[in-house]
Amino acid sequence: MKIYYLFDPLCGWCYGASATLQKLNEIYPLTLTPTGLFYQSGRKMDADFARYAWSNDQRIEKLTGQPFSQAYLENVLQGEGDFDSANCLLALTAVHQIAPEKELAVLSALQTARYVDGLDNADLTVVEQVLHKLNLSQAVPLLSEQSTQTALAQRLQFGQQLAHHCGVQGVPQLIVEKDERLYIVPSQLLYGDIQGLKDYLQRL
Repeated sequence: MKIYYLFDPLCGWCYGASATLQKLNEIYPLTLTPTGLFYQSGRKMDADFARYAWSNDQRIEKLTGQPFSQAYLENVLQGEGDFDSANCLLALTAVHQIAPEKELAVLSALQTARYVDGLDNADLTVVEQVLHKLNLSQAVPLLSEQSTQTALAQRLQFGQQLAHHCGVQGVPQLIVEKDERLYIVPSQLLYGDIQGLKDYLQRL
C-alpha cells in the first residue's frame, strides 16, 4: 500500500492537518506529492488577501488546534511579500534527493517558520535558514542546481496528473494506491483524531 500526500507548503489547511499526518507517517510512510497549487502564483500579499487568509486561518486553528501567531499576521500576511511556494518546493525536492525520509519533517519546519515564528518562507533566505537548522546544509547548494528544478517539474507534473485522474482539486489530500486501485481518503479524516484515519486505512 502506497499513500500519496497531495499538498502545497503555503496551504493553511495542509498545516492544519500536519500533526495528524506526522503521526500517520510513523505508521504508514507518506509519499509527498506536491501539486504546485501556489507554485509561481505571481500573487503578492496585499490587504484584501491578508484579511481573507487570516479569516480562513482562524477557522483552521479553531478546527485543528494548530496555532497561527500574531507574528505571522504582522510579518507575513501584512508584509507585502510574494505568495509563492517555489522556494519551499525546491527545498523539499533537494531534501528528497539526499534524505527523503526527512522530507515531511522539513515541510513541518517550513510551516512552523511561517505560521508560528512569523518568517516569510516564500523567501529563499528563510528556507536556507530552516535547512541549516535541521542539519541539512548539504541541501542548500542544490537549490540553485538545474537538476533540482527539473526534478521539481517532474514531481509537480506527477502530482497534477494524479489529482486530475482522481478528480481532486484541493489540498491536503491523501490518495491510497493498493492492488492497482486508487482510493481517495475523505478529507475530514485529516483533521480529527488519528484513530479514524487509521481505521479507514486498515479497512482498505
